[in-house]
Order: sequence, then structure tokens, then C-alpha cells
Amino acid sequence: MRSDYSASKSIKIAISLVLCGKDFITFTPKNSSEDAIIFYPGAKVEFTAYAPLMKQLAQSGITCYLMKMPCNLAVLSPDKADLILKEKRELHKNWYIGGHSLGGAMASNYVYKHQNEFKGLILLGAYSTKDLSSTHLSVLSLYGSNDQVLNLKKYKEYKKNLPSSTIEFVIQGGNHANYGNYGMQKGDGIATISQEEQQQISLEQILTFINS
Repeated sequence: MRSDYSASKSIKIAISLVLCGKDFITFTPKNSSEDAIIFYPGAKVEFTAYAPLMKQLAQSGITCYLMKMPCNLAVLSPDKADLILKEKRELHKNWYIGGHSLGGAMASNYVYKHQNEFKGLILLGAYSTKDLSSTHLSVLSLYGSNDQVLNLKKYKEYKKNLPSSTIEFVIQGGNHANYGNYGMQKGDGIATISQEEQQQISLEQILTFINS
């Protein structure tokens, strides 16, 4: 799956907020931030495809670390968040980790092993195969009503792995691909809302979740 959102474009949209590194892009609010999100991209998606959503979160006061994965597959480097925690742990009070699709599954695996480092988990069209049900973690799970890539049967099966306090939100008219700017995904449903609308709804839900 090829992204239509290049690294050069991500720099143009918010040059004052973006710092590009070898392994991740940092989106920093203009004011200091207690809250930070480490984000794992979906499988075979160029990580910069998620720059618009990360930029909006940063503009809303949340520092975002968008991870670059080998071969665009988080499964090949599921512990890459170690880099962020090693370098940035003391910069923020409240740490969250999240991801899209396979990236969300790998973020779940990571937080399972590092529960004490995080306040919460954010899943976009994803589910956790690890049992987090008895943890202290706050969890937000979003998926689109027209998502044809997410295996809804498995999603429902693995809901038991999340805490009972998990917030689930169905984006009416949303699909699997439109959290990022990488175009139509094979096998996905047709969204009846725009890419911008799906990302705006996702932004609002994430902000409500973190600020609650």
C-alpha cells in the first residue's frame, strides 16, 4: 500500500511544529505539554500519511511521536517505542500509545509489557490480542461503520481483552483508511464522509478521551 502523503508535505503543513528524526517525527505544541502520544502506523502505510492527524493533535496541545517502521510494518519493530521512552520519558506527565490497524495491535502488545509507563491506549480500527482487561489503562477504541478491512468478528471476540471502562466510538460513514492520507485501501468500504471529517471526528474523540 503506497501512501500519497510524502515526508516533504508533512514538513510544509507545520514547519514550526515538526521535527523529523531518523526513527520518528515529533509534533510539538507551541506551549509545553503534559500529554504525549506515541503512534504506530498501519501495515504497509508510509508513516507520514498520519501527519495531518498528528499535526492537529499537536495544535490542540498534545505532543505526538509518529514512529517510522521498517518496511512500513510495525510487527517488524514492535518495541520501537523504547526509543521515545528512553529519550523523552521525563518530558511529559501523561503518556499514551496508539496506532492504526496492525499498528494498533502492536501498540497494544507494547503497552501490555510496559503498563506502568502509560496512562492509556488509543486504537483506530484495531483490537488487542493481549489481555489488558485487569489493567489500570484507559482505552479508546474507534472504528468506522463502513470499515471492511477490520475483522469485526475478531474485534468483538477480543473486546474482552480491554478494560470494562473502555470507550468505544463508531464513526458513522467512516472507513478503515481515512485516519491517514494514503488513499483508498484494497478491500475497504466506501466512506460516506470525507477524509477530513473522519480525521476531525477522531481528533475530537481523542481530545475528549485525554482531557476527561
